[in-house]
Amino acid sequence: MECSKNDWKAFCKKVPKWQERYIDRLTKEYIELLSSSKPASERFWELSARMSEDRRNPGVCLTMRKSMMLYDLVQMIQLGVVDRSELDGFSDELIQNVDILLKRSEMEW
Repeated sequence: MECSKNDWKAFCKKVPKWQERYIDRLTKEYIELLSSSKPASERFWELSARMSEDRRNPGVCLTMRKSMMLYDLVQMIQLGVVDRSELDGFSDELIQNVDILLKRSEMEW
């Protein structure tokens, strides 16, 4: 599916806000991890592994490609970066395609 110019503009405008919010949530989770009563070395290595994994999440880092927008949006919803209800401002066609892909992915699990 080729996304519309308006959908692409909306996506480009919203992604930085979504990422900032998601990174803020991760930071709070890291603080909680570091504040636990586990031994320091265990906290350090757990945080290191967690940050390495989170770094690849589209909520943290995303290569912006118009051709991948639909799939990136679906992945961001699946990973909890974005809520489905935050798709206001996107075309009905895009939202329908997102819903189709989300339903397909649920069936595959």
